[in-house]
Amino acid sequence: MPTRRLAILVGLALTVSLIAPAAGLAAEQPAAGDPRVLQRYAADTWRSFELLLEPATGLPADNVSESGERSRYTSPTNVGAYLWSTLAARDLGVITPAEAHRRIATTLGTLAGLERHQPSGMFYNWYDPVSGAKLTTWPVGGSPVYPFLSSVDNGWMAAGLVMVANAVPQLRQRASALLEPMDFGYYHDPAAGLLRGGFWVDPPAPGTCTIAGNYRGGADVRYTCHHYGSLNTEPRIASYLGIAFGQVPASHYFKMWRTFPPTCDWGWQEQQPAGVTRTYLGVEVFEGHYRYRGMDIVPSWGGSMFEALMVPLLVPEARWGPRSWGVNHPLYVKAQIEHGLHEARHGYWGFSPSNNPSGGYREYGVDAIGLNPDGYASNNDNTLVDYGFGDCRPAQPVPPPEAYTNGVVTPHASFLALPYARGPALANLANLRRDFDAYGEGGFFDAVNVDTGQVSRHWLALDQGMVMAALANELTGDLLQRYFTRGEVERAVRPLLAIEEFTAGR
Repeated sequence: MPTRRLAILVGLALTVSLIAPAAGLAAEQPAAGDPRVLQRYAADTWRSFELLLEPATGLPADNVSESGERSRYTSPTNVGAYLWSTLAARDLGVITPAEAHRRIATTLGTLAGLERHQPSGMFYNWYDPVSGAKLTTWPVGGSPVYPFLSSVDNGWMAAGLVMVANAVPQLRQRASALLEPMDFGYYHDPAAGLLRGGFWVDPPAPGTCTIAGNYRGGADVRYTCHHYGSLNTEPRIASYLGIAFGQVPASHYFKMWRTFPPTCDWGWQEQQPAGVTRTYLGVEVFEGHYRYRGMDIVPSWGGSMFEALMVPLLVPEARWGPRSWGVNHPLYVKAQIEHGLHEARHGYWGFSPSNNPSGGYREYGVDAIGLNPDGYASNNDNTLVDYGFGDCRPAQPVPPPEAYTNGVVTPHASFLALPYARGPALANLANLRRDFDAYGEGGFFDAVNVDTGQVSRHWLALDQGMVMAALANELTGDLLQRYFTRGEVERAVRPLLAIEEFTAGR
């Protein structure tokens, strides 16, 4: 592994490197942008799903180690990611249509028998992938699990089912039967115009903040005290589906914050935003942005890549919203590159929640482009910035590059960047692969500490699902997006994105 100094120089060069030979990769070392390399990435990434999957139930584990040890828990998000990854593998010729059909049919059969909350049609957050049982005890350590019904996790499950219904005609009826009871209006707080994070049917852990109620009538549930109020975060997949299904009003899209207001009452946020107020569908929207190293950006909550760029794997936001997402998504990627190569000088970039190579799981991001004042750092030593808030809060000294020790980069973030910075994304992946032992039979491992060279030698269903979707879109002309948006989603959501103008810009 090169020294940190050499790694920085390599990253700054942003050259499209050659990829070293590995399992199944051609010996002539094709350039990083060669479609054969992308196809090989897809084939190897799919192999991780073969390791993740419990064949009898068709449910993927949350994660699997290099040695093949699977976790004993899974989530609705993991299942949705597996469904669209199976479609991606089929469309890329990695598996046959018959195999894809068989796999998806097995998964749908298991989903039909899973325990879920009948009044809302929603799935619980954790199941045993071997038995399909709802978890009430955590498999590792035996601590209690308080079954929760998450709006965002059910959003990704529903997304996978929508895609199956549109992409596999023989299974449309079965997928639609699972979708039909799912009511995202159960999460919609009409007073705030926002979605709750989720709810419990039974009392949660002692001390958990809850609000009793039921937005659809009937027996009370216990809602989270928080809403999903930030627009540029992954929960907007549930917002899009609720709007498309007619369960959530279209005005909800404009109730979410682009940034919080610029007044001192909101002076706790990461920095003081600038912007203007516009009105859409009768809703006044503060079109705020943050300023970061010469760029005006609509921030996410924590500054991570998947918050901003997981949803557009399925929704062509940049095309549908050319004056909003079409401006912001490329800038968001540019900011991640700027931080990794110049502000922190990690030598590599791509910061998103992932396994921590030192153990466990944590959020990583670019602190300055997140609303959260304790935003997601790009390194394990938690180096953060504080630009202050005008006269309300003084700025703190900007950390020098040498403060950003133990930077952690996750490869899935580079795949998310493909539509907006293809060359730099592929170069970054090639450099990670060249400089670290970061690639195995299931594709890229989950994360790398670029200072120590320590690698998390695991594959995560969520992160691998993002990789498969990005590669399928890149190699098939956005076919997965069409599976998701065909019909109700495009009719209901596209007009909303088309009318908005962010104040983001270079």
